[in-house]
Amino acid sequence: MSAQDFLVELGTEELPPKALNTLADAFLAGIDKGLQAAGLNYETKTVYAAPRRLAVLITSLATQQPDRSINLDGPPRQAAFDAEGNPTQAALGFAKKCGVELSEIDQSGPKLRYSQNIAGKPTASLLPTIVEDSLNDLPIPKRMRWGARKEEFVRPTQWLVMLLGDQVIDCTILAQTAGRDSRGHRFHHPQSVRITSPANYLSDLRAAYVLADANERRALISKRTEELATKQEGTAIVPSALLDEVTALVEWPVPLVCSFEERFLDVPQEALITTMQDNQKYFCLLDADGKLLPRFITVANIESKDPQQIIAGNEKVVRPRLTDAEFFFKQDKKQKLEGFNLRLQNVVFQEKLGSVYDKAERVSKLAAFIAQRIGGNAAWASRAGLLSKCDLATEMVGEFPEMQGVAGYYYALNDGEPEEVALALNEQYMPRGAGAELPTTLTGAAVAIADKLDTLVGIFGIGMLPTGSKDPYALRRAALGVLRILIDKKLELDLNEAVAFAVNAFGAKVKAVGLADSVLEFVFDRLRARYEDEGVDVATYLSVRALKPGSALDFDQRVQAVQAFRQLPEAAALAAVNKRVSNLLSKVEGSVPSVVEAKYFDNANEFSLYSAIQQADQAVQPMAAARQYSESLARLAALREPVDAFFEAVMVNADDANVRANRYALLARLRGLFLGVADISLLG
Repeated sequence: MSAQDFLVELGTEELPPKALNTLADAFLAGIDKGLQAAGLNYETKTVYAAPRRLAVLITSLATQQPDRSINLDGPPRQAAFDAEGNPTQAALGFAKKCGVELSEIDQSGPKLRYSQNIAGKPTASLLPTIVEDSLNDLPIPKRMRWGARKEEFVRPTQWLVMLLGDQVIDCTILAQTAGRDSRGHRFHHPQSVRITSPANYLSDLRAAYVLADANERRALISKRTEELATKQEGTAIVPSALLDEVTALVEWPVPLVCSFEERFLDVPQEALITTMQDNQKYFCLLDADGKLLPRFITVANIESKDPQQIIAGNEKVVRPRLTDAEFFFKQDKKQKLEGFNLRLQNVVFQEKLGSVYDKAERVSKLAAFIAQRIGGNAAWASRAGLLSKCDLATEMVGEFPEMQGVAGYYYALNDGEPEEVALALNEQYMPRGAGAELPTTLTGAAVAIADKLDTLVGIFGIGMLPTGSKDPYALRRAALGVLRILIDKKLELDLNEAVAFAVNAFGAKVKAVGLADSVLEFVFDRLRARYEDEGVDVATYLSVRALKPGSALDFDQRVQAVQAFRQLPEAAALAAVNKRVSNLLSKVEGSVPSVVEAKYFDNANEFSLYSAIQQADQAVQPMAAARQYSESLARLAALREPVDAFFEAVMVNADDANVRANRYALLARLRGLFLGVADISLLG
């Protein structure tokens, strides 16, 4: 069967840059889906995307759809005909469904059967529908109409190329009649470009100053930006999303170095970088110490004979932006950071929970409480908590919301606050997302934990629990943040105490009954997903959860120990024994004696187990105190033999009540040893 290359290119007005990759991938997926559904084989598929075009190239596409046969089974013969041999409604209905007369249906088998051979169609006749369906299915939130036309698309369409081999596919899609003429660069080559063949698509456009391959443009921008930065003795900040966006804005990328006045470097560099990246789509340059250089790289969409004009134009455009940032910075510094708390007394955090200033006061007290327990400086934590929200009322954060925390850091330093207090004003928001950096200081950790716990307790306390995907106060992220700080930074904090303190701070604003329990439940529930991501079995997590440790660090140390224990050859048997003992003890009426009395033993295996338990108890007590949980469980693994021998030889439910009670006391001691680490009965 013959095969030819297929090319489709839809030309448009400039497409939205942030959506270009998504639109391109969806266009390719839609065409692929249509070809598969039609049974058309091909070798390779590639998508090309530039500001004014989406294109798909399919190589070695079959030019003819294969013939196919369909076989449909109908009702059984006895249901298809009555006693006189007349067709029933079932038979007639089946024939109608197949679109043929009953006489054309095979009646020789146990069931009626309709078989039909369908001749394959020429690929050229199928492609217009496949392309149109793919374009209709693109993820476009808002479609446009243009002129008096009824057609809708993300942007007005301008031209359409559709070639199968050397043949133009005869069709009209989105008001454009297919041809073989594309268009070149808007300024360098505004006239049409004849596409000589699908395989020559990239080279034909390159000659007209269009790099249609987004990957090629991206790599070129990245490489040239790096070279220019090196010449300036700096490194460029090239966030992946910004690189994608710039790639989607240009057809013929030409990176150029521009500069700005050095006086702007007195402004916090984060504000300058934010405005240059977000508003101007520039790549900023840093020196070897990570300090901003007074230069940036812009990517022009034109190869100018006088690039200096483009550079001057960009420098002129960026100046007002940097001047604004400078003005806000100077305005804010006219008063002490603490003074901004006055404005926050009138800013609502949540209507039932009071103002943002009320929150800062609560965070201040809770942060001091936490700092004392994690080895930090309570006075610094208290101060940082009080200043923690001040920068929200500044001009800088009003203009650049991304500067919250960062602005506070600079203003606190300017006021002469201790450096750790200043750092904590930014670190309170850490981690800013999954895997993001954690606070470096204990003061920052204390304020970050306090801020998150205060939000959790407050929002839970007024009954606004997250549901499904709705979590407006980002409570899940807050809980995960608390856990990550405590576990990854190895900080010892009893969350039972900290949450109780937080509940108390709200007073009558929250419903305190059961509140601490539900917050702690929610927080420790988040660990389940964390461990699943790390490949820890859920049973391991549940075995520790059953003990309800209040410290996240302690919880994690136990989980790691149980995970290691499960690799031991004795683990499965000891888990099963613990399950058996747990079941036996749960059925005991009344209380189990706390003391084991050797005088009631009547079997050597009881003495052996008792002796083994006493030795193990002595060995693991110092381990448990030092939280050497792995060593503790490894030592307890030695109990397997005396435990097995005991159950082999001893009947726990003896007739003599004293002997029976004593055996229960022995098993309770055994179970208690393991419960020092986790409830391993849940591993069975």
